[in-house]
Amino acid sequence: MLLVVGDSLSAGHGIDPGQGWVALLQKRLEAGGYGYRVVNASISGDTTTGGLARLPRALALHRPAIVFIELGGNDGLRATPATVVRDNLSAMARLALEAGARVVLAGMEMPPNYGPRYTAEFAAIYPAVAKALDTALVPFFLDKVALDAALMQGDGIHPNAAAQPRLLDNAWPAIEQAMRSAASSPGGRRPGNTGAATR
Repeated sequence: MLLVVGDSLSAGHGIDPGQGWVALLQKRLEAGGYGYRVVNASISGDTTTGGLARLPRALALHRPAIVFIELGGNDGLRATPATVVRDNLSAMARLALEAGARVVLAGMEMPPNYGPRYTAEFAAIYPAVAKALDTALVPFFLDKVALDAALMQGDGIHPNAAAQPRLLDNAWPAIEQAMRSAASSPGGRRPGNTGAATR
C-alpha cells in the first residue's frame, strides 16, 4: 500500500478527485502491474503540524509500504519558521521509517515575494531532510506547473485538472525509487496490505 499524506495539492482542491494526480497514480500503478493500492489521506489546508499529529494513526491503520509526504506549502504561505517545518517533516519521515515504510518527500518552494532569505531557507528544507534520513525526494513537486497560468486555477495557488498528469510525472521517479527500495528490503511492507481507502 502507498499512503499519500498531503494538503490540497493532493486532495484535489477545486477539481474532481478522480482527475487528481493521486487517482492518476493508482491508474498508472495498476496499468504497470505494480500491485500497490493507494490510500489518499490528504486534507486541504493541512500543515506539517497537522500531518504529524495524524500520521501515527494512519500508519497503524493502513500499514503502508510507502508514505508519500506532500506538506509544507501551507506552512510556507503562513511564513512558519523553516526550522519548524523541517522538524515536523523530519519527525513524520522518522515515524514512517520506524513503521517499516519507505518515504517519498515532495519538495516545495515559496514565491519570491516572501523574501530571498525565507524562500532559500524553505527550499533547502526538503533536500536536507531527504539527505539526513535517506528518503526519496521530488525536488519540486510543482515544477513546470506553478509558473504556468494555463495549468493553474483562478486563485493562482492550486493546479487545475490539466496539471495533474504533470504532477504525477514530477512525483513518479521518486515513487519508483521507493518501490525499488521496498522490493529489495526483506523487512519492508508488501504492496497489497489491507486498509480502507480514503479521500
